[in-house]
Amino acid sequence: MRWGPLVVAVLAAVLAAQATASPPPRVSAPSYVVESAVDGSTLAARAPAQPRAIASITKLMTVLVALEHARLDETVVVPRQATGIGEATAGLRPGERVTVRDLVVGTLVPSGNDAATALALHVGDGSIARFVALMNDKARALRLRDTHFANPHGLDQPGHRSSAQDTVALLRAALRRPFVRTWASRRVATLSTGRTVETTDDLLRRLPQLVAGKTGHTADAGWSQVAVARAGGVTVYASVLGAPTREARNDDLESLLRWALAQYRRSRVIDPSRTYAVARTGWGRPDVRLVARRLVVRPAPVGRPLVERVVAPVVVALPVVRGQRLGEVRVYDGRRLVARAELVADRAVSEPGLPGKTAFVIRRAVHHLAGLVT
Repeated sequence: MRWGPLVVAVLAAVLAAQATASPPPRVSAPSYVVESAVDGSTLAARAPAQPRAIASITKLMTVLVALEHARLDETVVVPRQATGIGEATAGLRPGERVTVRDLVVGTLVPSGNDAATALALHVGDGSIARFVALMNDKARALRLRDTHFANPHGLDQPGHRSSAQDTVALLRAALRRPFVRTWASRRVATLSTGRTVETTDDLLRRLPQLVAGKTGHTADAGWSQVAVARAGGVTVYASVLGAPTREARNDDLESLLRWALAQYRRSRVIDPSRTYAVARTGWGRPDVRLVARRLVVRPAPVGRPLVERVVAPVVVALPVVRGQRLGEVRVYDGRRLVARAELVADRAVSEPGLPGKTAFVIRRAVHHLAGLVT
């Protein structure tokens, strides 16, 4: 396709909301982080890399490792060692026959220490240490630099630690498993034994945008949780570690997730009703407007303008067909490409025949002659 000379227009288009971005809410937890899945940025943080006890958030790694080494339909005889852990429980009984599926659900929904330990003993061939080694191998594979595990349940133990930013990365990895995505978002579950278990996650009841999460609480860890929320095409992650009370943790996490979602709005980043450029055609024929074929809507950051780059010809050769590709528009948020689209002719323009070209030349000659005379 032959184009005339190109013009490159770089325009600072205020496609984001006109209001300025609001500051993050006050948070009581000593360590937290909020990350955006839209552009990968950290929206707010306090001591995000500080190693801390994470309590039952640990169980995200437990189920992730278990699902890599065991099938959901495998049968497990619950060992007495698992039922003696205490604290949060899925109600398992020694000698009970359950499936790996039941143990994963019991680990995620009621945060059962018995279910997590039974999983570890099953996958580790009777050895907690062997299973924990698999957990630490997986942490290294996921590049969780602040993380080291000492047990599969998260109860306080020397050397058992992670960080706010690592727990977010762990949640991302765990949610790539469809089974984890399903059960990390359930308020209630029924095991194959007929036993009903309930979630420890209060936000599943009070934050409609919440997709999934994992809670945790011990004396060393305080009240902690990592979660993901989604609304209007925007996905955000947050981790709160060490809040002083359960309600403070809930308030901290809810306010951070709501605030993070409000930092974006859905914007018409490519608009088919706009004229992005106008190209001349020659021989006295009409100019051609360059438009996009379709509407593209993307989340745009509040208070930060997007930049659009338009590449289009100054002159195009005739004939032009309606819908003919003549240029391109790209929209950027900083260096991140938000959207791109072809620019096409909004109309067909035919090339005149010999009589038409002759008449055009005569008109131009008369016009120039008149100009010289005046």
